[in-house]
Amino acid sequence: MSDTSAVLPWLVIREDDNGNRYRVGRYATEDEAQRMVTSLDSKGHKQVYWVERIERTTL
Repeated sequence: MSDTSAVLPWLVIREDDNGNRYRVGRYATEDEAQRMVTSLDSKGHKQVYWVERIERTTL
């Protein structure tokens, strides 16, 4: 896992009308990621957006 994963552990995920899921962006804080979800939701698209945290694993 790269150092970026540790610094940007919050993902914004989008699911389209066909059930396909995509990573929209990575963020340092949950609040920052949630603000992006709120912004995207306000645009009126039919896609669903949510926030997920990446769990850091050690080998």
